[in-house]
Amino acid sequence: MENSIALARAIRATALQMVHDARASHIGSALSIADILAVLYRNHLRFDPAAARDPLRDRFILSKGHACVAVYAVLAAIGALSPEEIASYGQDFSPLMNHISHKVNGVEFSTGSLGHGLPFAVGKAMAARMRGQTWQNYVLLGDGEMDEGSNWEALMFASHHRLDNVAAIIDCNNLQSLTTVRATLNLEPLAQKLEAFGCRVFEADGHDHQTLDQVLRAIAAVRGQPSVLLAHTVKGKGVSFMENSVDWHYRSPDKQQLQQALEELGAQHA
Repeated sequence: MENSIALARAIRATALQMVHDARASHIGSALSIADILAVLYRNHLRFDPAAARDPLRDRFILSKGHACVAVYAVLAAIGALSPEEIASYGQDFSPLMNHISHKVNGVEFSTGSLGHGLPFAVGKAMAARMRGQTWQNYVLLGDGEMDEGSNWEALMFASHHRLDNVAAIIDCNNLQSLTTVRATLNLEPLAQKLEAFGCRVFEADGHDHQTLDQVLRAIAAVRGQPSVLLAHTVKGKGVSFMENSVDWHYRSPDKQQLQQALEELGAQHA
C-alpha cells in the first residue's frame, strides 16, 4: 500500500497549502478523507485524467462539497489539474471554488448544499443500468450529512431497483458544524438503519489503507443491492493540533501552523 500512503500524504500537504494560501476553511474535513481518496483513486477508480469524460469511466461524487481541496489535491497528484490551477484555488474567477465545482477537470458534480451527491450518484447508477453499461458510482458523504432526508430517499430507490453499481462511503468522523454528530442529531444505530433500507453495510478504519482496499474490493463483488461503507475517521487526521477538533471546520492555518503541519506530514513549505 506504499503508493496510496504516499498519495494520501501528498493530498494532505497540498490541501493544507491551498487552504492557507486562500485563507479558506474546512481543512479538517479534507484531512479526514485523504486516505479514502488515496486508496480509491490509486487502486479502484477507473478514471483516466487524459480522458476525463470517457463514457465508460467510473464516477466519483464528493457530496460533502466543502472538503473539495482534498479532491482537487488528488486530481493534481494524478495529473488532471496543473500546479497553476491548484494555485488559483479560491481566487476570483477560478473554477476551483471553495465548494467543489463540475467546471473542474475530473469533477462530476457541483455540491455544497448537503444531501445532493447520493441522489445524483443513484441517478447515474440507474442510467448505467438502463444503458447496459458497467461503470461504478462512488459517492463520499459526511456522517452529519446523513441528517438530510434526501439521502434516505435515494437509498430506498437504490435498494428497490437493486442498484449494485452504487457505493456510498460515509466519512464517520463524528463531528459536524459546531459539535458532535451525536449531540446535533443522533444517527445511531446507523448500520442497522442502513441495513433496514436494503443496503449491504461494511465498516472499516478510514485511515487503514490495507483494510480500505480489501473492503472496496468486497464492495465491487456485491450483487443485487447498494453498498455503504462506514469509514471511521478522525477529523483533521495527520496534523496533531487539528485532530478531532471542530475548530478546523472553519479556521485557516496561519504561516506558523502551516509549517508545523507540513513538518508533521514530512512535507515541505512551498
